[in-house]
Amino acid sequence: MPVTALEAGIANAIEVIKSGGTVIYPTETVYGLGAAALSDEAVKKVYELKRRSLSMPISLAVSSFEMLHEVAYVEQSYMGIITRLLPGPVTILLRKKPVVPDVLTAHSEVVGIRFPENPIATRIISETGPITATSANLTGEKPPVCAEEVKIKADIIINGGKCKYGIPSTVVDMTRGMKILREGANYDRILHILQSEAAGEGLHGLSVP
Repeated sequence: MPVTALEAGIANAIEVIKSGGTVIYPTETVYGLGAAALSDEAVKKVYELKRRSLSMPISLAVSSFEMLHEVAYVEQSYMGIITRLLPGPVTILLRKKPVVPDVLTAHSEVVGIRFPENPIATRIISETGPITATSANLTGEKPPVCAEEVKIKADIIINGGKCKYGIPSTVVDMTRGMKILREGANYDRILHILQSEAAGEGLHGLSVP
């Protein structure tokens, strides 16, 4: 059976990331710029391509709950909420484990974590381990929602069509209770999940913008 262009692109992207390179990949929110998130040198390439200050943290993406536990400390009482939210268009802030490099988090003990529902993204991550999850644009410019809108130059770009939501993820801080820091994709559903779980489990209070 012949290999499709998309399959070949995914295979190439996996090899590029494993060798320390950068990949532009589709997610359900916007196109992301990916590199090995646990490699200082690879992460620095992402900062350079985006012209992003090293004082501004970058999130990472995982493809399983097992991988999430490898990079962050997760309170058991929050797992019910997390498994309802993920995979999906949410960035969850958690305390990072030592394996996560300081350059990624701008020397913060908190890391932003995405578990995308896009199958192209998760296939890549399942083979490479955690990758950077930051929009594939110059800092301050509009995030691309299709491959044709991407302006920065990575080693490879995977065209996965137009993104489902077309706006960045909703950000939820779970380091001290639950707090929505940014309204983004699927906000209403995410807010409903957080409110219902908090009420049912008697968890820490929820605050929203």
